Amino acid sequence: MRLNPRRCFYFLLLCLLPCDISRGQQVPDQSEPNPERGAAESTSEPKSFFARWAEFYRQDWSGTPAASPGPTPARRGVPSPLDSPPFPNADWSYGGSPVIGEPDTNSYPLMTAINQAKSRTKLYGWIDPTLNFSTSAHANAPEANDVYSNRFEMNQIVLYAERLPDSVQRDHIDWGYHLTALYGTDYRFTVAKGYFSGPWLNDHRQYGFDPTLEYVDVYIPQVAQGMNVRMGRFISVPGIEAQLAPNNYIFSHSLLYAIDPFTDTGLLATIKLNDQWLVQLGITAGHDVALWTPDAKPSATACLSYTTESVNDNFYTCANGINDGKYAYNNLQQYDATWYHKFSKTVHMATETWYMYERDVPAVGGSIHPETGTNPAYCLMGEPRCTAPEYAVVNFLQKELSLHNFLSFRSDFLDDKKGQRTGYATRYSENTFMWCHWIGTTVQIRPEVRFERAWDRKTYDNGQRHNQLTVASDLILHF
Repeated sequence: MRLNPRRCFYFLLLCLLPCDISRGQQVPDQSEPNPERGAAESTSEPKSFFARWAEFYRQDWSGTPAASPGPTPARRGVPSPLDSPPFPNADWSYGGSPVIGEPDTNSYPLMTAINQAKSRTKLYGWIDPTLNFSTSAHANAPEANDVYSNRFEMNQIVLYAERLPDSVQRDHIDWGYHLTALYGTDYRFTVAKGYFSGPWLNDHRQYGFDPTLEYVDVYIPQVAQGMNVRMGRFISVPGIEAQLAPNNYIFSHSLLYAIDPFTDTGLLATIKLNDQWLVQLGITAGHDVALWTPDAKPSATACLSYTTESVNDNFYTCANGINDGKYAYNNLQQYDATWYHKFSKTVHMATETWYMYERDVPAVGGSIHPETGTNPAYCLMGEPRCTAPEYAVVNFLQKELSLHNFLSFRSDFLDDKKGQRTGYATRYSENTFMWCHWIGTTVQIRPEVRFERAWDRKTYDNGQRHNQLTVASDLILHF
């Protein structure tokens, strides 16, 4: 008997695939008529949950994603300046609100498996294992997020439950919500006092859980060109970088990011005045504290965003968590400015600078104990307390190679003048080069090379080195 190569191929494929997927992808033998084939097809069993989940990845990785379950609403506003992917965002980002006027067209593997992505409420997330090699033997701090040196670890396992308000329409008030469960080593960079904070603040456990984002959005179209009001716990508003892994250009974080506020709890209104101007006003409990902690105090946030008509530039300035500035857990007074600039279709940059301070910080070696989980300040001799300021600047330069690849180079400078944020009073510099590669739209690989230096004293490897070199990568699998 002569073998048919095509039949051999299909037979092998059916043996390798799970049974449910095999039934879904089985190709009938067109060369042999079967009078019962029509009846069998009409009564075939639908694919199982796991078969639909696997099929999403198969199509995504082969470059033939499933069609959208419905028509895509038109975007309201200026066009997006960037491609996403490969970049983490298509728009110049601002915190504390979904992009007003942007339809929710995202489809996720998990929701496709659950209900063919037909609901507005969506469950999705990712896992983010990482690996790093470092010249430091004990710790990479103050580097983030690969603070533990020379090891493989699970930085993030994240599950989102989310419903975005419909901010394209101008007819009626709409609402949304967001819940986040984060587990991994990165919980130390999101933890806030009062939110399951004991495992880190008291015990310094390597792995832990944090409910990083828990908020409700109310969209009111009658105010200007749309207003979104966010109530709950959300990411601290200003900044290029964010706590959740896929929202960043580079796997590791800048020194600027590593010591600024992480999350706030309160209320924030984001008002789109027109296509160029956006304003934000809010009141929170201060940085990284729950409303019910003794450290909470009413704090103001005010931001202004301007985008040029060409959409090639965006300027975003914020005064964040402003109150009397007296010492409390992470009671940082932050003034932040960000500039995004697009040089060409494939090249853009993002630059951020901030100044922060906290008053009446306990002195190193003094009789006043600092808050648990915080550092004292290197005050002048004889001072029991002092003001601890710090300032920083970072620049990201990106080159898009294709819809699946981009390069990023980051330059970073930090002056922790009293050592209250890093534990050492010194100036730092950091430079990182990274390549991001996408497999479909569901897998990211981000290898990088990073070199940093503490200029005034040894701080790296628990105070043993001026310099540190790391080679690292993460792999993000979206589900």
